[in-house]
Amino acid sequence: MNVAIGRKSDTPLYKDALHVRRTVFIEEQHVPEEEEIDKFEQDATHFVLYDGEKPVGAGRFRTIDDGVGKIERICILPQYRDRGAGKQLMETIEMFAKEQGIRKVKLNAQTHAEPFYQKLGYDTVSDVFMDAGIPHVTMVKSLL
Repeated sequence: MNVAIGRKSDTPLYKDALHVRRTVFIEEQHVPEEEEIDKFEQDATHFVLYDGEKPVGAGRFRTIDDGVGKIERICILPQYRDRGAGKQLMETIEMFAKEQGIRKVKLNAQTHAEPFYQKLGYDTVSDVFMDAGIPHVTMVKSLL
């Protein structure tokens, strides 16, 4: 599997990212489309994990402060979960962030995914809160 990276929201890569995000967040988890596709689409760098030509995972990254980045919209199609796909996607995003001079990343994880992110070195820094009707926690990781 390989990860492709793109910035523009009018590209085939972005359409592939939205396909995976729609499948996971909108169809599987019932997140309203107007919450899933937000005002940050144009500002984010989008990542798509491919199995051959098939998009199977997606995520996005934004710089939110000097030296701080935010990882968002991480999703893997159900049949690719627990196969290292999420780890590969996250490692690619973190490497990209480091190349941009980012020292720390944060993300809002669904609580069921908290152990996955903990294995990748993330620390929980918030209480549980609701986002799109789903319990989340904020997690951070130093990239130094």
